[in-house]
Amino acid sequence: MGQPVVHFEIIGNDPTRLRRFFNDLFDWECDTSGTVAEAISEPTDYGFIGLLTASDGSGIRGGIGGGERYPRHVVFYVGVSDVEEALQKAEDLGGQRHMGPVTAPNGLVIGHFTDPEGNLIGLASAT
Repeated sequence: MGQPVVHFEIIGNDPTRLRRFFNDLFDWECDTSGTVAEAISEPTDYGFIGLLTASDGSGIRGGIGGGERYPRHVVFYVGVSDVEEALQKAEDLGGQRHMGPVTAPNGLVIGHFTDPEGNLIGLASAT
């Protein structure tokens, strides 16, 4: 079985406006009481979205953040056992590392790479 998608992010220059937009559009509630790694967003301007579930109970968590100095993008994160190992494998297969591994304040290890077509992909590991 393949590795699961475990998280998504929407990053922009005005995180408050983005959170309001997606709340009004999809009823997504964001909890901004936590912090994230500065490599991802202004640490205190990131809103975690709880588990969004489909009718069958499957779902994914997300987040909306950023700030003026963060490039706008949307990314999904794949859960892996070792972010450094996955980044190296992505590079070996023709991808390009963009960030990481970085450890977030909550202990989550994350990284970003682009695939051979330039699409940004995230990696996440709880260890």
